[in-house]
Amino acid sequence: MTMPMMRPPRKNPVLRTRQMNLPPGARGRVALGLTAAAAEGRFELQTCEDCGTVQYPPREVCHKCLSAALRWRQQSGEGELLGSTTLHHSNDLFFRERLPWRLGLVHLDAGPTLMVHLHGEVGDAPQRVRVGAWLDRAGQAVLIGFPNEGSAHMADDKMLREMTSDPKFRKALVTDGKTETGQAIVRALVKAGADIVWVGHAEPWKKMGDGLDDISALPQVTLVPLDLTNGRQVTELAGSIGGKVDIVINNAEVHRTFGIGARRGTDVAKAEMDINYFGLLRLAQEFGPALKGRSADGETGATAWVNLLSIYALSNFPPHGTFSASKAAAHSLAQCLRAEMRPAGIRVINVFPGPLDDEWNQHTPPPKLAPTALANAIVKALRDGVEDVYPGDVAQEWLERWRDNPKVLERELAAGG
Repeated sequence: MTMPMMRPPRKNPVLRTRQMNLPPGARGRVALGLTAAAAEGRFELQTCEDCGTVQYPPREVCHKCLSAALRWRQQSGEGELLGSTTLHHSNDLFFRERLPWRLGLVHLDAGPTLMVHLHGEVGDAPQRVRVGAWLDRAGQAVLIGFPNEGSAHMADDKMLREMTSDPKFRKALVTDGKTETGQAIVRALVKAGADIVWVGHAEPWKKMGDGLDDISALPQVTLVPLDLTNGRQVTELAGSIGGKVDIVINNAEVHRTFGIGARRGTDVAKAEMDINYFGLLRLAQEFGPALKGRSADGETGATAWVNLLSIYALSNFPPHGTFSASKAAAHSLAQCLRAEMRPAGIRVINVFPGPLDDEWNQHTPPPKLAPTALANAIVKALRDGVEDVYPGDVAQEWLERWRDNPKVLERELAAGG
């Protein structure tokens, strides 16, 4: 049974901030298929389409029949723990700082035998376990063995917290608290145990509204002026709280309907780009270095950056054409941000929801994603340590169609869906 995590002591400001040492991150190209699945929360192994063999470690050909017809297939992870050991010494800098560390040998029901990290609630062999693929601090897939039935505080396991960005006892910045989505995210973070939630609101001289009034009454919430079109304001806020923020959630966006020919001029498109793309760029330039500097700052160090994008970023949806284009630009920028943050162990999570149940999707037929469901998906992504999230039925369907044939999806959307 995992003991509940206690609130960590305050950092001694006199001591030098620790520097991040990442776990070994070298992987061959074939093995990146395991990482690609883990980035979306799936455990997949190579399966031979000719003889049906499931194999590990990944190879170019089937080890049984030498066929090159290998496909990554999702696995249940069920298996038998054959043995375990506890490391008390390591030459690797990452593991030296985190000893002792448990490892186990698991024989999967699907066939392969794996070496895995062991959750603290897994006992001695033999016993049934469940293996899952998670991303480590270097952004590479690792295998973890879990008990089939865990306790209520499994997420507080010391090893597992190294693989996740759990908001518990951490400090978060939500860039826009004026929208219903932003307010739902704030409530979800508070419910998840966040220590402090700074909530940005542009144009603070305007009447806040009932929703912002309600969340501002929460003891964990502090309102801060934040307009992502104002570079000086972003810089001043980063100077004020940048050294304290552990999780940045950028949910600020401008969403307008129509495409190119239905509206004259470029003012609306510029407004969308100024928030959806340049706003992310300003935020990353100011808050990114501070997060990277604190990624090894104890149990509650800086850990994650979340971008609220859109499923329209994958393929343009003409009725929301310029908005789709701005989110596609933000998606590309977020990939650059992920590459730059990875050496510091900061996880960049991109969220691709389908149409939200808000004022800009009033004429979009159901199903639409409720703000509360989106907020819960973001918190779950932080707890599960994934990189890409597609919440909602529409996002899942679009993703499947896009992976099957992007050109067909483009033509279908141009024809109305």
